[in-house]
Amino acid sequence: MRIVIGALLGAASILAIGQAAAATKLTIATVNNGDMVRMQSLTDDFKAKNPDIDLEWVTLEENTLRQKVTTDIATKAGQFDVLTIGTYEVPIWAKKGWLVPLDNLGADYDVNDLLPAIRAGLSLDGKLYAAPFYGESSMVMYRTDLFDKAGLKMPEQPTWDFIADAAKKITDKDNGVYGICLRGKAGWGENMAFLTAMSNSFGARWFDEKWVPQFDQPEWKNTLNFYVNLMKEAGPPGAASNGFNENLALFNSGKCGMWIDATVAASFVTNPKDSKVADKVGFALAPNNGLGKNANWLWAWSLAVPAGSKKVDAAEKFIAWATGKGYLDLVAAKEGWANVPPGTRASLYANPEYQKAAPFAKMTLDSINSADPNHPTVKPVPYTGVQFVAIPEFQGLGTAVGQQFSAALAGSSTVDAALAAAQAIATREMTKAGYIK
Repeated sequence: MRIVIGALLGAASILAIGQAAAATKLTIATVNNGDMVRMQSLTDDFKAKNPDIDLEWVTLEENTLRQKVTTDIATKAGQFDVLTIGTYEVPIWAKKGWLVPLDNLGADYDVNDLLPAIRAGLSLDGKLYAAPFYGESSMVMYRTDLFDKAGLKMPEQPTWDFIADAAKKITDKDNGVYGICLRGKAGWGENMAFLTAMSNSFGARWFDEKWVPQFDQPEWKNTLNFYVNLMKEAGPPGAASNGFNENLALFNSGKCGMWIDATVAASFVTNPKDSKVADKVGFALAPNNGLGKNANWLWAWSLAVPAGSKKVDAAEKFIAWATGKGYLDLVAAKEGWANVPPGTRASLYANPEYQKAAPFAKMTLDSINSADPNHPTVKPVPYTGVQFVAIPEFQGLGTAVGQQFSAALAGSSTVDAALAAAQAIATREMTKAGYIK
């Protein structure tokens, strides 16, 4: 009897070991934004449907994530099985053969439901190389109570002059309320995402048709002077350290009268769980200068699989779950329709329940549709991309320029010195890379 029991126990332990070994572990690199943090809390649903797949998360601040993921894929280190990357990286990395085309997301995934502008930015030669978790443009979020108190009415398409005037009028530094919060933290996807989009509306461009840098031109000087002066007069202290998450916290705590940033923030600033001013928020298109371009961008945080991965099937199952229609339904059931990840699917914007729950839905869609990555600037340019330049060198170059502009905002440099340094850095890098002959 003892022998039989021993044999049975031995067989059971072998079976248990076999089952444990059969589980595939996916290591997922993601950004510490609210929607991604929420996704991690809902993965029991994925695990119930895929008990043979385990998930391990590496959640990082935006600049750090970009650095780690880029290093990992460029060196083929294989640290991650699923990458959170953006509209900038996808076509460039796909062209280098660094990403797996997402051909097996399942029959019910409905890739044709993805918004055309978002899908196009994540495709190469008609193939999808990353699936959008959420899509965004940028817009103005503002305190309706402060505007009412100051006797101001926000236009649907405000000019920069209106924004500056309103920011000064609603600033109340004695009570810790600042008229406007804008990104100042250095990074190609932090302050330079905002400043590049802003510069488009001022008639500026990174390069002329021959790839010669344009930071020595009056349009860039006008952009940076306007930004620095506005933030000095009506921005919060320490603005040079503030990125998306820091400004979100300031706005939600009632310290910002206006915030111009990603449309994805709308569900957080209007959620009473997150925001002290949830019932006092209005929305408008990103500002313009009357030159035909608004200061809005186009972006999607998306999930992709690195080439050479030995876990492609499991990774695609996870990506299909996290970016499919069922995930939107899951968030709606748990958190309400207003909190589903926005900006990816046409069906969401056609959904009456979403339209009713999300007062920002139309403005988000209008902002996404008004961004034109193929014609981002007033004057002609040789590049595509609205808040970035879609060339491999931009990641390093954008961050180097961003450091100069952040220093000008902090007061440790002047606008003229920052622009001269940006011109020198960009000229050197573009010459070295062979763009300038």
